[in-house]
Amino acid sequence: MDVPEPGAPRLVPGPVVPRLDVVPLTGRAGVRAAGEVSLPTHGVWEGVLERAVRDGGSVYYLELSALAFVDVAGAGALADAALRFGTRRLVLDRPPPALPRVLELLWPGLPAIEVAAA
Repeated sequence: MDVPEPGAPRLVPGPVVPRLDVVPLTGRAGVRAAGEVSLPTHGVWEGVLERAVRDGGSVYYLELSALAFVDVAGAGALADAALRFGTRRLVLDRPPPALPRVLELLWPGLPAIEVAAA
């Protein structure tokens, strides 16, 4: 094991900044999101949801299998977007397990949201 010399600077890891990476899906309307939805990434998440609302197609897919976490504010933004979907469908493809439970608990009966657990 290497022992640093006395007085030598120590490398201390900095805080990890959460990320939310979003890429368009191929072959269907929607995006794949990876990372987490939390305070530092809300702007990205809200932009994704705004694009989904404006898309205009009958079905929009959010592929969320690589999403580790969605905070309550992120779930609320999703619920707000779903309310603006009208008769269209917003398909949550493999969301984190807690997300459908939070939506059903706090925003029950959102008709636009469909959960696909593949």
